[in-house]
Amino acid sequence: MTMSNSRRAAARQSALNVVMAWSVDRLGRSLQDLVGFLSELHALKIDLYLQQQGLDTTTPAGKAMFQMMGVFAEFERSMIQERVRAGLKRAKAEGKTLGRPRIDPKTERTIARALEKGEAGIHRIARSVGVGVGTVQRIKATLAA
Repeated sequence: MTMSNSRRAAARQSALNVVMAWSVDRLGRSLQDLVGFLSELHALKIDLYLQQQGLDTTTPAGKAMFQMMGVFAEFERSMIQERVRAGLKRAKAEGKTLGRPRIDPKTERTIARALEKGEAGIHRIARSVGVGVGTVQRIKATLAA
């Protein structure tokens, strides 16, 4: 995670002494992101405080603990992703239909006819038929293929 330009400018002007966050998992998605963010802060002589963990990176022990927590946060995210993939695979194996329900064929034909006529735009067609714009775009892409 990198700082925004306005925050970086404030940091360079020594307007910031410490960045406070709720938890380590709010700061980045991977250990590499977290370490990069912490390095950027320390290059600007800014410390980091994490409320939920009570962690202060002004000390060597705090810096080490921050990196360990980053490892575990990344591990937890990976485990969640793995569980979701396994659940989706199991649901497919059980024959469950995933995703949003398809619209009825009659509505789909109505949309296709309106698109072929070309009299109205995607938004107007979606509004008149009572579907989302994405549905009209999907049907339009099918017609183009």
